[in-house]
Amino acid sequence: MRRIVLLLVCVFLALPGFGQTTLNGAGATFPYPIYSKWFSEYHKIHSDIQINYQSIGSGGGIRQVTEGTVEFGASDMPMTDEQLQEAQNKLQTNVLNIPTVLGAVVPVYNIQGVTGELKFTPEVLAGIFLGKITNWNDQAIGSVNPDLKFPNQEIVVVHRSDGSGTTFIWTDYLSKISPDWKARVGSGTSVKWPRGMGGKGNEGVAGSVRLLPGAIGYVELIYAVQNKIPYGSVRNSAGSFLKASLDGVTAAAASAPKMPADFRVSITNAPGKNAYPISSFTWMLIPTQSKDPAKGKILADFLNWMLADGQKMTTALDYAPLPENVAAKVKQTIKQVK
Repeated sequence: MRRIVLLLVCVFLALPGFGQTTLNGAGATFPYPIYSKWFSEYHKIHSDIQINYQSIGSGGGIRQVTEGTVEFGASDMPMTDEQLQEAQNKLQTNVLNIPTVLGAVVPVYNIQGVTGELKFTPEVLAGIFLGKITNWNDQAIGSVNPDLKFPNQEIVVVHRSDGSGTTFIWTDYLSKISPDWKARVGSGTSVKWPRGMGGKGNEGVAGSVRLLPGAIGYVELIYAVQNKIPYGSVRNSAGSFLKASLDGVTAAAASAPKMPADFRVSITNAPGKNAYPISSFTWMLIPTQSKDPAKGKILADFLNWMLADGQKMTTALDYAPLPENVAAKVKQTIKQVK
């Protein structure tokens, strides 16, 4: 009888999923490619741990972590004071904004007959998205790109339809470079767009721009690269036209305001001739006290692994790793996760 019981135990242990711990997260599409890589690699060394992540947009990530329906959220916009207070009231614990990587948002376009790289000034980008510049042959575009011949083609603006941290980064940038944009539209994960059509996720915007002649939109760099969509260089605050690059994102982080203790910082339109102007950190939203202490321990272990090994995987997917001084501060903050 004892041998039969032992045999049955062995059979159950061998069943797929038996003894596995599953952590669920949801949020930003901006870091989805690197998060997918991290969760897969972490599972390879911890086969009993599965981390599931739904790429639903930053607004959804903030909402779900606040409601306690996921173990962690993710956002490209740090939570506001009001959001942090609401989460604390509902969860009876604080939520940490943990920076994970840096990335760039780029203007992507699809213009018939134009194969060269476009240059965008802040004024042109604001003008297009405000609806002041409506045709690709507008003089404001041509004067910055004298070597390119533009068609008489209507500009089709594509923006996010969901609550989006990528939208926050884009509108945060436009609010800094255009007083008109700041007054009329402002910044946020969702805004009232003056014009355009919506796409869900970075994936949706990238797909729409690729399919629609005359389209322009904004996506995280990796989505432009993966979808082979042209993206332009942007004039930064020092007057240099820069195409998004890891060096440019790193320079933006280095020249931006000092990182606060809670890691909630904006680095768009950072000073410095080498700083790419539409750069940002992205954050995981981690409750300090998990409902299940065992899952809290796993989250803390994953975050430490992310700092030690995960950062080495960032550049292959067109993200910039955390600066060493920021990573050191994050390591200390992770000790709060239980």
